[in-house]
Amino acid sequence: MSGNQPQGNPSARRSVRSFVLRKGRLTPAQKQALDRLWPRYGIDSSSTLLDLEAVFGCIAPLTVEIGFGNGDALAELAHLTPQEHFIGIEVHPPGIGHLLRLLESRQLENVRVASGDAVGFIEERLADAAVAGFRVWFPDPWPKKRHHKRRLIQPGFVQLLVKKLQPGGVIHLATDWAPYAEHMLEVLSAESGLRNLSGSDDFCERPDWRPLTRFECRGERLGHETRDLLFEKREEFHPDSRQT
Repeated sequence: MSGNQPQGNPSARRSVRSFVLRKGRLTPAQKQALDRLWPRYGIDSSSTLLDLEAVFGCIAPLTVEIGFGNGDALAELAHLTPQEHFIGIEVHPPGIGHLLRLLESRQLENVRVASGDAVGFIEERLADAAVAGFRVWFPDPWPKKRHHKRRLIQPGFVQLLVKKLQPGGVIHLATDWAPYAEHMLEVLSAESGLRNLSGSDDFCERPDWRPLTRFECRGERLGHETRDLLFEKREEFHPDSRQT
C-alpha cells in the first residue's frame, strides 16, 4: 500500500509467505489421485518457461487461478468453457487430490495443476503477456494487523500479475472479509497498468458466471458480504511507463 516496498525481483519482495502449510488429512482416494493422475494433469517443478502449446496441445486463452481450494469452482468453469485453458495453483495436497478426481470424472482436458508457491510459479514459468486472466478468490485475509504483511495482494505481487497479463486481461479478486476488500481495492486502484471495471471505482457485482464457493457460502451463513473486484490491464500500458 505504501510506496516503501522494495523494488526489483517480486520474489525478493515477497520473502514472507502468504500461506501456511496445514496438515490436512489426505484421504485414500485423494492420495490415489495424486499418485495416478498427477502425470496427466500436473505441472512438475522447474524454473523454465512453460510452452503452453506443448502443455495443452493447442493455443487458447489462459486463466490462472491462485489458491483454488478444493477445486470445485475451477472444475465448473473449465466444464462451462471448454474452449479456454486453465492452470490452478494450490499448496495443499488434499485440495489438489480432490481437483484431480474432478478432472478425471468430468473428463476435463483443459486444466493443468501446479503445486507450490504461486509467486515463484508465475514469475518463473509464465511468459510476459501470456495470461488472459488471473483469479484469486477468498484468499486468507490474515485479519490480525501484525499478519497483514502476509496478505497475498500487495503492490509488488499485483505488478507481477500485470506483467504477465495480456493487454485487456483481467484480474478478478473476491473476498468476504471487508477490511481485506478495502485493502485489495486500494492496492489495485494504485496500479497504473489497471483500470477498474466497476464503473464506480469500487466493487463489482458478482458475475453470473462465477460459481458460489464453499468459503463464500460459509461466509454468507456468518453474515459476511462478498465483494468482487475486476480490474483490466490497460491496452496502452507498458511496464516501462510505470511511475515510481
